[in-house]
Amino acid sequence: MRKLIKKLSDMRGISGYEYYLTDKIAEMFSEYCGEVKIDPLGSVIAVRRCGAYNAPRLMIEAHCDEIGLMVTSITENGCLTFANVGGVDERTLPQTEVTVHGKRDIWGVIGIKPAYLLEQGKTVKIKDMAVDTGLDAETVREIISVGDSITLAQSVGTLGKKQFSGKSLDDRASVAAIMSVMKKIKDADLNIDVYAVAAVQEEVGCRGGKTTAYGINPDMAVAIDVCHGVTPDNSDNAFEVGTGTVLSVGPNLHPKLTAALFDTAKAHNIKVSTDVDGGNTGTDAWEIQTARDGIPTALLSIPLKYMHTSVETLAVSDVKATAKLLAEFIKEQKGDMSWLNF
Repeated sequence: MRKLIKKLSDMRGISGYEYYLTDKIAEMFSEYCGEVKIDPLGSVIAVRRCGAYNAPRLMIEAHCDEIGLMVTSITENGCLTFANVGGVDERTLPQTEVTVHGKRDIWGVIGIKPAYLLEQGKTVKIKDMAVDTGLDAETVREIISVGDSITLAQSVGTLGKKQFSGKSLDDRASVAAIMSVMKKIKDADLNIDVYAVAAVQEEVGCRGGKTTAYGINPDMAVAIDVCHGVTPDNSDNAFEVGTGTVLSVGPNLHPKLTAALFDTAKAHNIKVSTDVDGGNTGTDAWEIQTARDGIPTALLSIPLKYMHTSVETLAVSDVKATAKLLAEFIKEQKGDMSWLNF
């Protein structure tokens, strides 16, 4: 699992630029699924059919895009100004290493004025930053254009024996969990068709989750994303990494489907915590739930520290717990979805 998470984390594709990685993700899914396609918006959809006619459909979904930056101008000295794509935490950007995706990839660092030149107490904004590639302006203009994407550098990787640190673990770790599910059920006798989705553009509006749910029209769906892990500066509405997967409850989630997942976790001794979401979960589950005439939807989350930075950190065991819960739930399904009715 650690190698799979690292492979996916190392890939680069901010919202709207997922075409840098979706072919690779599709190829990885093809090892476990007989049908794999990339839809018109760019999301990857892999199908494991049970063989029964008109079998019920379960959609398991995670987004594959990442937050990042876009070049807005090239200055006279060759530095790059930029805008954010998605919820980038601008406080963490100064001195960050980045990759600029032009005609070829170029390394750079984000620079700001030295602290002693800034007004005391002033917070540095994105407009005050620029990417320095070390190249002169003429060379930069030959390689890089306004509108090119910029991704954050990969971080350290292994942290001790149990944790992993890297960029875009939100939500590539969840894509890894789905791939693990498809591997676990590859040769299993199933009574439902399973649609595995790596959706695009979640970070800018949950777009791939909406369109894939509409196109697949599943009988039920489980979205997988990340939630906040406990850090030295945050313990509110957060979960300790290493304590298993997290199931959400609230109006965005179907109570009977969620209860069934809790029952599966208990039956198989899988660690699970409860997250209370009183409104919008901030995930693709929000859009999946209301696709077409409504889809029973559940949300599983992986605790993640330092979200939306280049050093996102999680416990590999929590990814495994998420995958195990989903795989066991899929195997338990009898092909009758009437239990979801109110």
